[in-house]
Amino acid sequence: MKKMIYCSVLCCVFSSCLSTKKITYFQPLSPELDQIVSQIEETYVPVIKAGDILSITVSSLDKKDNEMFNPVTPMINYATQNVGTIAPEPVLGFTVGASGNISLPVVGNVYVTGLTSKELEAKLTEQLQQYIKSPTVLVRIANYTVSVLGEVARPARYTIPNEQITLPEAIALAGDLTIYGKRKNILLIREMDGNRQFIRIDLTKRDVFNSPYYYLHSGDILYVEATSGRLTTIDRVYQLAPIVINSLTLMVLILNSIKN
Repeated sequence: MKKMIYCSVLCCVFSSCLSTKKITYFQPLSPELDQIVSQIEETYVPVIKAGDILSITVSSLDKKDNEMFNPVTPMINYATQNVGTIAPEPVLGFTVGASGNISLPVVGNVYVTGLTSKELEAKLTEQLQQYIKSPTVLVRIANYTVSVLGEVARPARYTIPNEQITLPEAIALAGDLTIYGKRKNILLIREMDGNRQFIRIDLTKRDVFNSPYYYLHSGDILYVEATSGRLTTIDRVYQLAPIVINSLTLMVLILNSIKN
């Protein structure tokens, strides 16, 4: 009896360790490396490309100038836009054409492709000085979005207001993976330079922080696959549902016959 209890305890310990390794994020290669400090790589800064929608706000000392250079209604609140909605609300702003230009009031066409938001702010500030006094320009990529699908709590397309988001932040934004999500085999789909890339990422390994895919780009899609346990659970539900329904129907018939 003691041997059986001992073996049972060992089985429970090993099974719990195995399941923990499957679901724990950012595990070190060894316990000795758990406290190692790694240098932060250069952060990702997006550049403007054709198809982007730019939110451009111009401020000056003259209210009339502000109205002239800001004909577009300000963007909608980031907290409510495109989060779990069936029909996303349109994003307002200046669309970058295939030629790489946007058309601004008075200024006309401005080439913006390849610039960062900060670089475009400096460029527009310099150009606007001949039209208004002491201009201040704020530029944001209004349609900077990432999509998180599959086994997460809140699958949706999310708008990123600060033009920068990491892989863990996107997972957190979607409410984390469910217990059935495959943490070792997350699929990242990215369109870049006319190519579509399919990248597999292991969230249980700490080297994800040094991955070139740690920072997500606008338009990236994260897909979390379901484990076999999830599929088995769904299959059991479909298998048991007819049995339960038939049993309840039979009980109702029996009760009716007893009453009669």
